[in-house]
Amino acid sequence: MTIKQQYYKTTADTIIKRLSARQMEGFYCATKEEACEKALSFLKEGESASFGGSMTLEESGILAVLRARTDITLLDRATGKNPEEVAKIMHEALSCDTYFMSTNAITTEGELVNIDGNGNRVAALIYGPKQVVIVAGMNKIVSDVTSAVSRVRNSATPPNCIRLNKNTPCASTGVCADCLSPDCICNQIVVTRRSGNPDRIKVILVGEELGY
Repeated sequence: MTIKQQYYKTTADTIIKRLSARQMEGFYCATKEEACEKALSFLKEGESASFGGSMTLEESGILAVLRARTDITLLDRATGKNPEEVAKIMHEALSCDTYFMSTNAITTEGELVNIDGNGNRVAALIYGPKQVVIVAGMNKIVSDVTSAVSRVRNSATPPNCIRLNKNTPCASTGVCADCLSPDCICNQIVVTRRSGNPDRIKVILVGEELGY
């Protein structure tokens, strides 16, 4: 184990204890392959699942496995043939058994910080699905909520806007302009400081850099 790997494990152990105090269940996986296996272990045959937009889910292989499984009902908005169908799938996702997502940042105190465009991802995190499985690389760990918001706006949102072909100032400059652009994806800022339902939210920390 390298010094960096040891540091990730030690830090994750501390955060997992603090997640527990906030009624969220935490886990640590050294690799994205282990994280993929752990995340999918929470989804049983015959159940329904959905997910929020996430490079982490793509990079970890979770999305590919979900889309390949034939023993579950996957609510995938990418299958919508028009805006109406996409909206219908996104609404149905709010009542699925398991919702998969990443988080934009996690504080060392165990708080989850997310900034969303449509709001469907944070809506599912807050209420609806029976359980939410979050997968996040250790690159998303920050000291506090203020640092988390800064991280999302300056490190995560600009590349996401480029990926999504959004016409925002940060997509052009790489720097947050605190804009009110029609294409802005920073419309909701949600801090999850505690889960009202014990262990409904499961957080898998991964000892790699994943997503933005």
